[in-house]
Amino acid sequence: MIRRQPEADREALAALMLQEMESDRRWDELFARPESQTLLERMADQAIAEIKAGRSRRLGRGKG
Repeated sequence: MIRRQPEADREALAALMLQEMESDRRWDELFARPESQTLLERMADQAIAEIKAGRSRRLGRGKG
């Protein structure tokens, strides 16, 4: 059975959800900028070079 939560709890949850949505919007704006794309491409190129040079290792517990 689903029980209705207190008003204060619902409002707190709604506020958190709105904050997350605003944060997502800001990230989308930042990543849409041309300078962000340039920086991300440079970082990806650097990561690929480090992998090829053997200066990186797999994180986590997966195989491979």
